[in-house]
Amino acid sequence: MPHRQSGERRSVQGAPGPREGGSQRIAKLLARAGVASRREIERMIAEGRIALNGQKLTTPATLLDNLDGVTVDGKPVRPAAATRLFRFYKPSGALTAAHDPKGRATIYDRLPPGLPRVIPVGRLDFTTEGLLLLTNDGELKRQLELPRTGVIRTYRARAYGHVTQAQLESLADGVTIDGIHYGSINANLERRTGSNCWVEMSLTEGKNREVRRVLAHLGLKVSRLIRTAYGPVTLDGLDVGDADEVSQNALETFRKSLR
Repeated sequence: MPHRQSGERRSVQGAPGPREGGSQRIAKLLARAGVASRREIERMIAEGRIALNGQKLTTPATLLDNLDGVTVDGKPVRPAAATRLFRFYKPSGALTAAHDPKGRATIYDRLPPGLPRVIPVGRLDFTTEGLLLLTNDGELKRQLELPRTGVIRTYRARAYGHVTQAQLESLADGVTIDGIHYGSINANLERRTGSNCWVEMSLTEGKNREVRRVLAHLGLKVSRLIRTAYGPVTLDGLDVGDADEVSQNALETFRKSLR
């Protein structure tokens, strides 16, 4: 049967539909199946890598009831599995990406064996370590990354230089640096050790290199940065390079807490 694009729908007799009952965009269905993020899937469609019943798709607006007959790079797409979420203690010196043209190590080079196909929730810089969430569900990934969900990310930074608690508390009002505005940050001075200090920071935006740039604005040079929590999920009990699965009860509680 020929596929339909540009918002047209394909109905499948007896096939399970989406939760609300109706067709969904193929990008959403493929993200739910853990193929890639919606944005990445749109790029794959533009590259001609996704087909339906042998015909290359040309628009991410294609509406389907399920993924029957859909292939990615010529391979059939498996139906979405139950949503799973994993904790991973990302080491410093690993890129949050599937591959790197420069040949640097990626998180997939550092993941322990035995994990299913997973994609990262958000990113950590190459030299940043700590908690990285991984999931097999592209829709959960998107939900956890959206700024409007307001998920709190917590970091500990070791930095060289001097800063006062009053300076850190001023970040609660937000700060604009080089034309980029960073929203409210809850920051506390944990301790000083010689010329270094440890600062804990909690924020919801997670903009590119936000912690490093904000602390540099205060005159501090970060030498080590660790993400210790993403929402209610913490790094507790994990060693560098370790990974484990978040329980289904904890996952469901987390999802229900999202805005």
